[in-house]
Amino acid sequence: MKVRWQILWVWLGLSVLCATSFADAQADTRIDTRTSGHVYLSPQLHALQDDPQRNPVALWQERGQGLWQAQCTSCHGAMDSVKRSVASFPRLSADGKTLVNLEDQILRCQQRGAAPASTPVQATAPSSTAGAAALESDSVLSLSAALHQAAKGERIQVALSATASPEHTAQWQARLSSGERLYQARMGRMNLACMHCHDGKVGAQMRADTISQAHPTGFPIYRMAWQTLGSLDRRLRACYSGVQAPIPSAGSADLRDLELFLKVRANGMRLDGPSIRR
Repeated sequence: MKVRWQILWVWLGLSVLCATSFADAQADTRIDTRTSGHVYLSPQLHALQDDPQRNPVALWQERGQGLWQAQCTSCHGAMDSVKRSVASFPRLSADGKTLVNLEDQILRCQQRGAAPASTPVQATAPSSTAGAAALESDSVLSLSAALHQAAKGERIQVALSATASPEHTAQWQARLSSGERLYQARMGRMNLACMHCHDGKVGAQMRADTISQAHPTGFPIYRMAWQTLGSLDRRLRACYSGVQAPIPSAGSADLRDLELFLKVRANGMRLDGPSIRR
């Protein structure tokens, strides 16, 4: 009888172990259904994207690599040493008052290098036409393109530091919540929210474009309609225009909040830009 009880307990233990292992295996094999915008490219744009001899983004990448060698290595070292950092923007500024994306940070570094030591550097680009020109300048976009190329394959990890102060934590949560509200808010004459297209109409056609899931893994982008390279800031402003809503100023808090939400939403996905889009 004692032997039978021992056998029974062993059998029960193995059953629990197998069930646990099976549950763990199921959890480990869950499929991430999020997709990059690359999935929605036409065969022609795929071919252009994959051809280093014809891909126009290569021009900005080469300029950015030259600028990095000339202006950035003395402080930051080799570009590969900061590639993980590229995937962690936007971030809160040191004072916790503003969100800074990668182009903002590049612009701040440029301003710091060009200004006398006693001249204060703006926390973000000015919210004006001048701000748009600064954020979309050839040098900023070239450095952004080169940095994103170096960081290709890195997973997006946009999060607040575990050691952040309560004030910074509250500000981060407020900005993230603001971005989520903007993503869900109807706007413009078309009375559409971001989610109506990028959650509800993925794969559908709109003005010859295929609607994507809006995961910002491939920026900056060379958009054929622009015939130049552009940042996520510019693409978001174009979306406002597309639904015939008032367009926020470049570098505005709304655009940074929306970028924060989109990046957090894409956490864990790999950077695969810079990219070509229609």
